[in-house]
Amino acid sequence: MNIRVAKVEDLMGMQACNLQNLPENYMMKFWMYHSMTWPQISFVAEDHKGRIVGYVLAKIEDPSEEGTTEEIHGHVNSISVLRSYRRLGLAKKLMLLSQEAMSSIYKASYVSLHVRKSNKAAIALYKDTLGFEVAKVEKKYYGDGEDALSMRLSLKNP
Repeated sequence: MNIRVAKVEDLMGMQACNLQNLPENYMMKFWMYHSMTWPQISFVAEDHKGRIVGYVLAKIEDPSEEGTTEEIHGHVNSISVLRSYRRLGLAKKLMLLSQEAMSSIYKASYVSLHVRKSNKAAIALYKDTLGFEVAKVEKKYYGDGEDALSMRLSLKNP
């Protein structure tokens, strides 16, 4: 198993992984935009044949571009690992690599993400394994009306 920075040529495999596992799907231009704008913070896991079996797609929110005083922070748009490759620690490794890159390259002060309130496995990964905290509940966040937990993790050294 190999984990590395995602490249443009990985986008089809990342999208296929997303389509197979998640109800939130994105058009290719969304994947391309993230890959071209923040190339160092999205990662893929590939099997011994080079097939994409997991990924994390992330971005940087720079409030200075929006005229606010909020801190620069990272945001995980999507993470997925194919079912037959779960319970191997891949999601944790993908998240840690992305978080480290957000902090070291972009000086992000924290990382945020949204997760379905019903996704107990992902919530356990984020809270128990990675140390995220629930910042708030966003009602009817998803297209089907399900609530999302908005979660955050400080990237600043204590």
